[in-house]
Parts: sequence; structure tokens; C-alpha cells
Amino acid sequence: MAKASGGSGTVIIKKYANRRLYNTETSSYITLDHLALMTREGRDFKVIDAKSEEDITHNILTQIIMEEENRGQTMLPVSFLRQLISLYGDSMQSMVPQYLEASMEAFRRNQAQFRTAMEGAFTGGPFAAIAKRNMELFEAAASAFKPGKNAAGEDNVAPVAPAAEAGELATLKEQLADLQSKLDKLVK
Repeated sequence: MAKASGGSGTVIIKKYANRRLYNTETSSYITLDHLALMTREGRDFKVIDAKSEEDITHNILTQIIMEEENRGQTMLPVSFLRQLISLYGDSMQSMVPQYLEASMEAFRRNQAQFRTAMEGAFTGGPFAAIAKRNMELFEAAASAFKPGKNAAGEDNVAPVAPAAEAGELATLKEQLADLQSKLDKLVK
């Protein structure tokens, strides 16, 4: 019986000669898309060659990146790729992995801090009321396109907005633009 995971909760994925990937945790064949999803979810996995038992995780992760790049999800600029390639065989090559890991960790920390700051900006205060009102308008607009009845039991037919509501909408747009400019200043 195959061991489903390493001692630390690492899922073992076996790659067979026919290029199929087998998840020993779920006892099922999976695709590279599944492994990409597991990575995004923070699941730790190790890919081993079923015949040689060699760890090929690095190769598989590189393959996932290549497929994402080929789908138009380009995240790696050509100049970065050229610089990276030029470092192979360089005396600094051994330092690059640690540098890239530290850079990505710093990026993740900054990303988390930015998200926290943005969430804090919209809880309480004047922005919360605007955000709530905008969400209500969005939900009302979205429900207008759904067939059937709304929550009040009325037919979902989008009413024509009277002039007063049009003025309110213009005011909300101005407030939203003002909010966007304040956010832009906050980010800088």
C-alpha cells in the first residue's frame, strides 16, 4: 500500500512513465491543473518518479509555470527570464534561489499587509457606508437580470430609474471617484 503522505503532511504524487500523475492521498489520477490548485491552496506535495523514486517536484512545478505562461497568464517578463538564464553557470548562481525565496516572502508579507490595510479602510467610517450602498445597487442590478421573482415576490423586471435616482447615481459616482483618488494617494 502506498504511503499517502510524508511525515509532515506532504502529499506524495507519483508520476508514471505514461506521464500520468497519481495522488496517493486520494488514490486518484490528477492533472497539472490539480497540482496548481493544491499549490494555490498552500498544500504541500512531493512528486516522485514511480520507477526511479527520484524527487521530480522541481521539474513538475516548472512545467506548471510553463503551462500557465502558455495560457496567457504571463507573469514572468522576458527581461527577467533573460537575466535568470544569464545567471546559470555564474559564480552567483548558488545565491539566486535564496534571494528569490526571500524576495517572494517579502512580497507575500507586503501583499498581506496591503490587503489588511484595505480591509481596515472599508470597515467603519464614511467609506463603509458608500461601499455598502454600492453593493446594494450592484445586487439590485444583478437581480434584475435573473428570471423569475425577487425576494419580495415581485417580477424581476428592471425599472426605469427616475431623474432623482439618476442624480443619486451621479453623486455616488463622484464619491467613488473621490474614494479612488484617496486610495491611490494612500498606496503611494
